[in-house]
Amino acid sequence: MTGVRVVVIGAGIGGLAAALRLARDGFSVTVAERGEAPGGKMRSVPVDGTRIEAGPTVFTMRWVFDELLAECGARLGERVELSAAGLLARHAWSRDERLDLFADIDRSAEAVAAFAGAREAEGYRRFCARSAEVYRTLEGSFIRAGQTNPAGLAKRVGLSGIGDLWRIQPFATLWSALGEYFRDPRLMQLFGRYATYCGASPFTAPATLMLVAHVEQAGVWTVKGGLSALAAALADLAVERGVEFRYGAHVEEIEVASSRVTGVKLARGERLPAEVVVCNGDVSALGAGLLGRGAAPAGDRIGQSERSLSAVTFCLRAEAQGFPLAHHTVFFSRDYRTEFDAILRDRRLPPDPTVYVCAQDRAAEGGDPAGPERLLLLVNAPADGADRPLPSTEIARCETTLRARLQACGLSLARESAITTTTPSDFAALFPGSAGALYGRAPQGWTATFKRPGARTKVRGLYLAGGSVHPGPGVPMAAQSGRLAAEAILADLGSTVPLPGAATRGGMSMR
Repeated sequence: MTGVRVVVIGAGIGGLAAALRLARDGFSVTVAERGEAPGGKMRSVPVDGTRIEAGPTVFTMRWVFDELLAECGARLGERVELSAAGLLARHAWSRDERLDLFADIDRSAEAVAAFAGAREAEGYRRFCARSAEVYRTLEGSFIRAGQTNPAGLAKRVGLSGIGDLWRIQPFATLWSALGEYFRDPRLMQLFGRYATYCGASPFTAPATLMLVAHVEQAGVWTVKGGLSALAAALADLAVERGVEFRYGAHVEEIEVASSRVTGVKLARGERLPAEVVVCNGDVSALGAGLLGRGAAPAGDRIGQSERSLSAVTFCLRAEAQGFPLAHHTVFFSRDYRTEFDAILRDRRLPPDPTVYVCAQDRAAEGGDPAGPERLLLLVNAPADGADRPLPSTEIARCETTLRARLQACGLSLARESAITTTTPSDFAALFPGSAGALYGRAPQGWTATFKRPGARTKVRGLYLAGGSVHPGPGVPMAAQSGRLAAEAILADLGSTVPLPGAATRGGMSMR
């Protein structure tokens, strides 16, 4: 493929994966990134003389990156320093209600039994077995596959796999499916939270998202320097393989002539000619015409009720007192349904939010850092950043309710630094077209899984990657989307027919 020019729009993880894979096969690849560093949502922000991870913080599905780097003649372990987590996460509901989940199922079952009784521990074991079955059914037929429609999925699993496909409960909601394993509402809440990994409510998300439990059980790692360091390492490898990066390069238009891409135009007036363009931005930006009218048919239009969750995040340095934080800790609200009704029905921040805290200077199991430590605090929010910015009074109230939830569980923060806050409006500005939705289209009901665009589009030579397309959001899935885009390009350019315009849909997600 020497001489074929490719422009990748966006140096998020999907764009990085596509650029790496295509450079390996001899394409001339240029990545145009509007920011000043690679990573997209895998970003860090400056706080009090240091940098704090302000995006995704959980690294799973390592096989995606092992395979990607092996395809490019490199080894993941030689590019980033990874540590396997024995403790997956700590969970709290009050000062006296805490539950740790571990990489070892037996150890977790013992913890569940001590927390909620033997029956719930037995349900936990059955839940783990079912989540593993769901994952096995969908990995090869869906996550690794580029075609994304119900008929294609059924065909790929074959007659022998139809029973497996039915048993994963594609028509049930996650919340209703959890009721088959747990009676304790706290455990329903804990495992229902997996829906938020793709920006959805557990009360409307499909039961197939229980596979996230297996994904975490199969391995969670911490990355030295955070996931922004992983993005930097992949960008460095891409440069070694011949990829050119243009930072501060805002793409104004994808140029299209006779229904085929011809290049991209930058806001500063420069034109980058290309036979192939990979768009690693939000598909809503394309659908809204933000990258030109010619490319709009390749995008998606997502209404307010279909958007995934947004968030309000607070990055700061502080001393954590009164509660033994792990690297990942979740402080649950008292009423999950009320929380999601506030966000998705009333379009406001919840009065009692669930709070995720990433203590970035701690090992997975915790520890006791000396002095102030780097913290990311996150609450879910409605994705109305473009059309109903949250007033400063509501953000201030969010900080108050967040602290109240932490204090109800015994955690207080002392010696705080200045705080860097990111709101849905900020996310909307960072990721044009998204309205602040962090995960693209929310998986509400079983059909939403198949509404995500695939790699190919109606515009010849234009391909899609990123968390808003198949197979879904989250770092490993977005990386997989870049691999699928590269595979589609290689297949299309290696065929004897012109680049096809067949569009396919679908999507699954996890962090």
